[in-house]
Amino acid sequence: MAVSATSRVHRTTMFKIPDPENQKKLLEAYRVLESEQTKGGKPYILQVRTGLAGSDPRSKGYTVIAETEFASLDDMKYYDSECAAHANLKKTASTLSIAEPPLAVYFEE
Repeated sequence: MAVSATSRVHRTTMFKIPDPENQKKLLEAYRVLESEQTKGGKPYILQVRTGLAGSDPRSKGYTVIAETEFASLDDMKYYDSECAAHANLKKTASTLSIAEPPLAVYFEE
């Protein structure tokens, strides 16, 4: 399925997780999310990228960054409210001593 570049939604979520072991667990949870995510029986997230924030004062304590790309705002809404793989990721994240709620922002191309 061809997706117009103008319809894409890019979302960045940043986490403050002080413990390096918990950071690794969240990165692994995103790998599981990427392999298990479906909508209507088919993968719907166009791209998932994750990594550790660079050591820089501008990071403001955020340690793990996740970028997700969706074909539409409806797909991102599905991700937030109905996606079982995302629900599992949030369940895992809730056990990782996150210092404060994650910061999530998105934009449409």
